[in-house]
Amino acid sequence: MSLGRPLQGLRSAARRAQRGGIRLDPPQWIAERVSRLRPAVSAAPAPAPRSTAERLGARLRQEGEALAPRALRRLLNDIKAVVDPMVSEVEGGRRAQALIDWYGKAEPAQRRDLWLLMSEHFMADPQKVKRAQSEYQAAVGTPDEAAAEVRYRRATVSPRRRILQRFSANPQGIPFLVALRAELQPALRQEPRLQALDVEMEYMFSTWFDVGFLELRRISWDSPASLIEKLIRYEAVHDVRGWADMKNRLDSDRRCYGFFHPRLPGEPLIFVEVALMNDIAGSITPLLDESAAPADLSRATTAIFYSISSTQVGLRGVSFGDSLIKRVVETLKEEFPRLRTFATLSPIPGLRAWLSRQAPSALLAAWERWTELDEKAPERQALLAWAARYLGQELRDGEPLDPVARFHLGNGARIERIHWGGDPSAKGNKQSFGLMVNYLYDLRRLDKHRAMLAAGKVPIGGAVEALYR
Repeated sequence: MSLGRPLQGLRSAARRAQRGGIRLDPPQWIAERVSRLRPAVSAAPAPAPRSTAERLGARLRQEGEALAPRALRRLLNDIKAVVDPMVSEVEGGRRAQALIDWYGKAEPAQRRDLWLLMSEHFMADPQKVKRAQSEYQAAVGTPDEAAAEVRYRRATVSPRRRILQRFSANPQGIPFLVALRAELQPALRQEPRLQALDVEMEYMFSTWFDVGFLELRRISWDSPASLIEKLIRYEAVHDVRGWADMKNRLDSDRRCYGFFHPRLPGEPLIFVEVALMNDIAGSITPLLDESAAPADLSRATTAIFYSISSTQVGLRGVSFGDSLIKRVVETLKEEFPRLRTFATLSPIPGLRAWLSRQAPSALLAAWERWTELDEKAPERQALLAWAARYLGQELRDGEPLDPVARFHLGNGARIERIHWGGDPSAKGNKQSFGLMVNYLYDLRRLDKHRAMLAAGKVPIGGAVEALYR
């Protein structure tokens, strides 16, 4: 393509500018005009991050990498040394402690390099796994089947798991690993390479934190102040307003229980707050009223579980909430033989977001003023009906949409009642336009309710079923 005509046009434009009294630097002016004729050049895409294998084989660090190749190789050797088959458990524990000390001083990006090394370099040998799998398949139906299965299971055990086991033998190892996994969680979405480490840790924690190793302990106002402070910090359902609020939750007509692990003696892994009453509660307001007189325990027939909070982000995916409720029910029945009813007063955290996608805009606008709606207002009845549908009919992959419903219904409870204005707080409004729900734990029908849910039918009480009509 000839540039004669464009350049001629540029010269003409320059002469017009000069006649207009504009002083120009001709070389600079022409360079600027010519640059407009060139196609735009997009910025080069940022290079993909190197794998740790590539970095270990390199000599120089690239921009954005925390540890230089030499330091990365040294760290990899330190991790391998922890599980050296030639060293004793005592020496392995000492080496694990050295890594714990290093981690405590490391920058966040350096810690991430440790995660990547553990995730990418301590996998099971794929050739051994393939060979053991073939041997097992060939042995199915023969007398050697059981032994072949054992060999296959052993072949699939990754060195990464042995590293975690060696850390767990250290007195500080389990608290260190729980804290490490908590720190790891936010990085998982952006860094898929860390999934292997996360899944391995979840598997190991499910074994180490089996309910058989946990201690159920009552937490009272006489418990250490440091423990009560943790309840205030970890409370996830109804925020604690201060020490007076916490004292009310630990009063004589209340009970609070937590699960504790021997390696985390001062840390409740999960705790539940219970109110002892003579009827099922429909509102959280009187339960949190600090000025209310304690209930008469001699007349208490009902235990209301109004808050269950997990405390350790590092134990995400490890389930012991169902066992906690069962153990607490057994403990309460021993202390208060008159108790007959065990139910929750629970939030509906996913309701409002679901309604914003499903309900008509006119109803959504009316529900914004739910505190002004009369008891017989059609908009009020509509909200209760929509909530009943959300809890009792909406499933995804065979499970309730709402996370709290998923937890309690999965444990064998049924949806008993839905309460208008049960939580008038800002949080309650944001979650569910103030609605709350009771999940009833009928001890004689827990297995039946689980079977119903497995078949795709949510167990509901008559009061909730009536809202469908």
